[in-house]
Amino acid sequence: MKRCNLCVVVSTPSIMADQLSPEEKFTLITRNLQEVLGEEKLKQVLQERELKVYWGTATTGKPHVAYFVPMSKIADFLRAGCEVTVLFADLHAYLDNMKAPWELLELRVKYYEQVIKAMLESIGVPLQKLRFIKGTDFQLSREYTLDVYRLSSMVTEHDAKKAGAEVVKQVEHPLLSGLLYPGLQALDEEYLQVDAQFGGVDQRKIFTLAEKYLPSLGYAKRAHLMNPMVPGLTGAKMSSSEEESKIDLLDSKEDVKKKLKKAFCEPRNIQNNGVLSFVKHVLFPLRGEFCIKRDPKWGGDKVYTGFEEVEKDFAEEMIHPGDLKASVEAALNQLLDPIRKKFESPELRKLTNSAYPDPSKTKAGGKGAKTGGGEDGELVPSRLDIRVGKVISVEKHPDADSLYLEKIDVGEPEPRTVVSGLVAYVSQEDLQDRMVLVLCNLKPQKMRGIESQAMLLCASVEGEPRKVEPLDPPEGSSPGERVFVEGYESEKPDEKLNPKKKVWEKLQVDLKISDECVAQWKDKKLLTKLGHITCKTLKGGNIS
Repeated sequence: MKRCNLCVVVSTPSIMADQLSPEEKFTLITRNLQEVLGEEKLKQVLQERELKVYWGTATTGKPHVAYFVPMSKIADFLRAGCEVTVLFADLHAYLDNMKAPWELLELRVKYYEQVIKAMLESIGVPLQKLRFIKGTDFQLSREYTLDVYRLSSMVTEHDAKKAGAEVVKQVEHPLLSGLLYPGLQALDEEYLQVDAQFGGVDQRKIFTLAEKYLPSLGYAKRAHLMNPMVPGLTGAKMSSSEEESKIDLLDSKEDVKKKLKKAFCEPRNIQNNGVLSFVKHVLFPLRGEFCIKRDPKWGGDKVYTGFEEVEKDFAEEMIHPGDLKASVEAALNQLLDPIRKKFESPELRKLTNSAYPDPSKTKAGGKGAKTGGGEDGELVPSRLDIRVGKVISVEKHPDADSLYLEKIDVGEPEPRTVVSGLVAYVSQEDLQDRMVLVLCNLKPQKMRGIESQAMLLCASVEGEPRKVEPLDPPEGSSPGERVFVEGYESEKPDEKLNPKKKVWEKLQVDLKISDECVAQWKDKKLLTKLGHITCKTLKGGNIS
C-alpha cells in the first residue's frame, strides 16, 4: 500500500502554462467551480492571450480556513498562466454596515495583506506572479466617483438591494451604504481592467448586476467564476461571524482539534459536511491526494487519489468520521504551521491586536471603538438588547396551563406581549407590577398561537424540584433602561438577533449567577446605570 505523505504543497506542474493549450487552460481555470457565467468569452480570450482575473476580499473579520478554497483556485489560475489581481476591498468593508470602522480600515488591510500572503506562501504560490491592490487606491479617484454617480442614476433600489442580499449584512433598517456596495464591486471590474471576476456563488447576484449595468456605462461585460460555498463545521456556511462554524488561521493545534471534534460529520452523510468539503475543495486541489490515517486493526492508512472515492467510502461507512477528522486535522495543521510561525513575530502580533482590538478594552469614541453591537458578528454580550421592564398585566395563557401571558412595559409606546413558562415557579401575584429584565431583540415567535415579542430573563437551578426566579434590576430602575455587561458599555445591540446564527444561545452559555447572587457574563457583572442585576437566592444558577 502506498505510504501517506502529509506534506502539503502545491503540486509543481510538469507542464508550464505556455505549454498548455487554450482548452487545457480553460479546464484548469474552471475545475471545481460551481458556475461560470460567460464561458464563451473566456474561451475567446484564451485563444488570443492570457486571462486577467481578480479576486476581492472585504477586510472585515479575520480570515479563516475556508479562505484556502479561493487560494487553491488562485493557484490554478496561475498554473493556467492567468494574470491575477488580489483586491483588498477596504471601502467595501466600511460600506457593509460598517463591519470595519473607518479608523481600523488601514490596520485591517495590513492584517489581510500579511495573512493572505502567508496563506499563499504556505501552499507554494509564488507571490511575484500576483498583483495586490487596495480599494481606496483607486475608488476615491474623480473618475471612479463620477462613475458611482452615473451608476446610481441607473440602478434601481430594488436591484441594488437584491444584488447585495447574500453578501451585505441584512438589518431591519438598512443603511444607504449597503445599497452602494454592489455597484462599486461591479465598477471594480472596469477599473482593474480584468476579463473575469472570481468569487463565491453567494456573489452571483452582484455578478449579474455587473453584467446588466456595466454595458450601460459603455464598459465591457465580464465573465464570472464562482466557487461553491464551503459548509462550516456546523454544517452551515463557514463564516467569520459564526465562531463555532470556522477555524481561524491562527488557531492553536489544540483549538483545531477541539473544533474538529465538535464538527458536524454524521456517518454516511455527505451533504453539508464541512469536513468532507474541505478535503474536496482544498486538500485535493493542493495535493492531488488525501491520506486517511487509522489504526492497522481498522485497515491501516489508505491513500486516495480522487475525492469521489473518499466520498463513496464515507457514504458506505468504510471511513469513520473520527478517522476523517483526525486526517484532516493533520493536513490542516501542516497548512497552518507556517502561518502561525510568521505571526509569532512581535510586529505581527501587535498588528493583529491593533486591527482586532479586544472589545472589552475599547472605550466609547476612542480608537478602535466598536459600533453596531459587535461588528463582524463577534460574540460579544453587547449584541443583546436587554432592558428593564415592568409587568403591566399577567394572566394564564388561554391554550396552555404552564404558560403566562404578560404585557411588559420596556420603555416603548406600547407594552410588549411576552409568553413565559413560569406558572410552576412564580405566582401571578409575584409577577404583577414587578420590575424584571427582558431580552428585546429575539425574533418574535408564536407560542401556542400567541406571538411572544421578548423573553423574560430568569435565574434557574436544576434539581428536584427545579427552582426559577426572575432577575431583579436595581432599586429605582425605570422601564426601558439599558442593561449592559461591564466593559461593553459603549456598544449598541443588534437590531434583531439572527436565529440562524444562534447568537443568544452561544452567549447564554456564559450567563451565570455568582455566589453573591449577582448576574454575570464570563465573570463580568450585568449592570444598569443604577447598579448590579441580581436574583434573590439562586447562587450559581444559570440565566435564561
